[in-house]
Parts: sequence; C-alpha cells; structure tokens
Amino acid sequence: MKACKPGMREYELEAILSHTYRSRGAERHSFLPIVGSGPNATTLHYVRNDRLIQDGDLVLIDSGAEFEYYAADVTRTFPANGKFSAAQRRIYEIVLGAQMAAIAATRPGVTIDALHKKTCEVLVDGLVDCGLLSGDRSEILETGSYKRFYPHRTSHWLGLDVHDVGRYFMKPGEQRALAAGMVFTIEPGLYIPCTGDLPREEFRALA
Repeated sequence: MKACKPGMREYELEAILSHTYRSRGAERHSFLPIVGSGPNATTLHYVRNDRLIQDGDLVLIDSGAEFEYYAADVTRTFPANGKFSAAQRRIYEIVLGAQMAAIAATRPGVTIDALHKKTCEVLVDGLVDCGLLSGDRSEILETGSYKRFYPHRTSHWLGLDVHDVGRYFMKPGEQRALAAGMVFTIEPGLYIPCTGDLPREEFRALA
C-alpha cells in the first residue's frame, strides 16, 4: 500500500508481494495473486494484473503466501493516490462494518451460513442508506437483488489449501456448527460496476 502510486502497473505491486513473501521464508503464493485497479477491482478472480493504475482508482489486492505448507488469504482495498473520495470511503466503511459484524458474531456453535446472513444484512442496510438499493431489507435479502453488488459467499475454509477441504453441511439441511480450532475467511465485498445506470452519479466511477 505504501509503495502504490498512480502510473504503476498492477504487476509491479504483484512483484512487491512476491519479493516480500520469498524474502521472509515463504515458498510461493498460496494462489494466483489478484491485483486489480479501477474496473478490474470489480472482476472476480482477475489475475492479468497488467493495467496502468490511474489517479483516483481503488486498488484491490487479494493474495496470500504459503508458509510451511499452510496457506494465507488476505484481501485489502485502498486508494492508489492515498486518499479515498467521499463515495469510496462510504462504500469502504460499509464493507468494513460487515466484516467486523461477522467477526463479532463468530463463536463455536454458530454456522458459516449465519455469518454470511449477518454480513448480508449489514451490506444491504448500507446499500439502501446510500441509495444503491431501495426497499425493505428482508425483501431485498429474499429476492437476492443485492447480489448485483455482492455475488459471492462470505467465508471458506482455510488451511493446507486456500479453499481447504471440509464439510459445510453435516447432511442435507443440517449446517455444520463451528468448533474451536477451525480456520476460515471472513471476506465481504461490494463490487460496483462502472455501467452508468446507478442511482447516484457519485458512485458511477467507484471500483
């Protein structure tokens, strides 16, 4: 984040990740790193990492090192020029609030699905508050209209593989309860495309 500045290529940030991981004893990336700026930050599993980073862009990095066969998975989004616009900050704070709410709700006995629902509630409330969605929270969750901006789940197992093996259901209809020692991600996100049909002009260029 400190090294990033407009005018760099995405792969230059990828190279910094690679150098840092190897210099600190990691054998390799735990998965192909995602370094997406501007519109690329809204593309799930983008790995070309070759765009010229522009002033005003948000940069999304989804990356992790593999150390002694264990995988990491960390996602961060930050402004390329070091300063969020008002719209960018607002969306960032919604996502952060969703992540913190899910972390606070994590304890043995709850399920990953319950954490996902908690995340979606916070995201939907934020999207309604800033005008990107309209209507009642329960109706939005039931219809899934929020998935335009949040198309994936909140969590996956993490361990010897970045999407580690493990059951999410013990049997059909019975979700697996979390237990002490389990490791998984909590990684909500909002992906706002530059399509020009969003309700408020200030959000149209938000990546």
